[in-house]
Amino acid sequence: MEVSVIGSSQATVCTSELVHGEQRFCVPRRRSSVSFFHPGTRWSNSGLRFTLNAIQAEPFRSDNLSIRGCASRSKSLDDVRLFVGLPFDAVSECNTINHAKAISAGLKALKLLGVEGVEMPVWWGIAEKEAMGKYKWEGYLTLAEMVQDAGLKLHVSLCFHANEELKIPLPEWVSRIGESDPGIFFADRSGHHFRECLSLAVDDLPVLDGKTPVQVYQQFCKSFKSSFSGFMGSTIIGIKMGLGPNGELRFPSHSRVGKSCKILGVGEFQCYDKNMLNFLKQHAEATGNPLWGFGGPHDAPSYDQMPNSNSFFKDHGGSWESPYGNFFLSWYSSQLLSHGNRLLSLASDEFGGSTVTTYGEVPLIHSLFKTRSHPCELTAGFYNTDNRDGYEAVAEMFARNSCKMILPGMNLSDEHQPQESLSSPELLLAQIRTACRKYGVVVSGQNSLVSKASHHFEKMRKNVLGENVVDSFTYQRMGAEFFSPEHFPAFTEFVRSLNLPEKHADDLPEEEEEVAESLQRSSESSIQMQAA
Repeated sequence: MEVSVIGSSQATVCTSELVHGEQRFCVPRRRSSVSFFHPGTRWSNSGLRFTLNAIQAEPFRSDNLSIRGCASRSKSLDDVRLFVGLPFDAVSECNTINHAKAISAGLKALKLLGVEGVEMPVWWGIAEKEAMGKYKWEGYLTLAEMVQDAGLKLHVSLCFHANEELKIPLPEWVSRIGESDPGIFFADRSGHHFRECLSLAVDDLPVLDGKTPVQVYQQFCKSFKSSFSGFMGSTIIGIKMGLGPNGELRFPSHSRVGKSCKILGVGEFQCYDKNMLNFLKQHAEATGNPLWGFGGPHDAPSYDQMPNSNSFFKDHGGSWESPYGNFFLSWYSSQLLSHGNRLLSLASDEFGGSTVTTYGEVPLIHSLFKTRSHPCELTAGFYNTDNRDGYEAVAEMFARNSCKMILPGMNLSDEHQPQESLSSPELLLAQIRTACRKYGVVVSGQNSLVSKASHHFEKMRKNVLGENVVDSFTYQRMGAEFFSPEHFPAFTEFVRSLNLPEKHADDLPEEEEEVAESLQRSSESSIQMQAA
């Protein structure tokens, strides 16, 4: 597949290829220079265009969304603060930078588009890989320097989870402990353990060589703060605290749902590891209902089943509305809230009181939202039904810790959801935002996937610029698909449509030259960027 990067009438061909079944993006060796522009011309009527299987093409022009509407950074509180996520695998397990020159070229391109900065995932399994307290920050420090040199800001996501699909593990020493004590991980009704993050039930238990996970997370944050002190408040302006699976505040309730399932089932309660069962037993005895403390609901469906396949989640007469249902769901959701409070409090203590803002992410679990019981939210730990608001307690917890809330899915609309999914991302997003307004919690937005669909970009634009203005918006995520000819032009127009402040014309030629030279260096090194 060929990709042409075009400014006016000149084009340079790039390629993407399949490597071991995976699509990789590279900028190969070429004799001609790589450039976003034609020498001697301005950007007023030309932009970026990527075309497939073509060496020559017409310039991409946009009369109403010109590059002159872009800026290097926001200049007032009313401006949109736009970030782009770096590749998940930007730093390797060996603490080196993957596709460094391609990332460098991308950073300069984002700078010219007016993007405020980028988001960098920092993985526990890479930075503290070998032994407790043995930190290796070299790769992340190098990446932070690259961002600083590009004149961009940096949001950091502290990832205390693994990602099996991306082959990013937990620290080796944690995995060894888990082999002999699988009870440190979440478990479902069948006894299957979710090994991509620790169970919230062990937060305050000395299960990690005599230390609690909260103590280990705190030392990790202290080391990060010390090692990156030269960037804090200047380049690094935001830190997201990892709160669970995929960094979100939730139980891994859909961890075993098959990828072939087109419609998401209800999921399963994750309360069957030995420590969760012990807490449930204690709570049942303390409330005078000891027989309710032996496990989760026996009449709940399994992962990929629908609500009416068993009696617990039925709209009418379901056990979720019974005294037992209220007992269990109240306890289950309270465990999630307590966990969130512990970690956000830790983040606020370590990073608060400075020029760095702390964040936490709450998922947008919108499947089956139009049922009365909202089963997908219940199994994930949010006690939210048609007669109970489960997000006010979440918003209050964020407010208590002076943390901002990241909400994903801001590219989703109801009309494009499968009818049988009974989904409503718009109603759920509105409900969470209402709770945040009530408690004064500032919201930051994210999209759920890289997409060239026009309705996704239009939905994001409305969510960013509508009456519920977000603090910032992070577009996820840089990689081969992000820079593909099908996607990048649409992203470019989206950025322009946000009406960022103009850049002074005198500033353009030098930066154009820097981007061109960077892309040329990328082409000479044949750097490959794998889709994250």
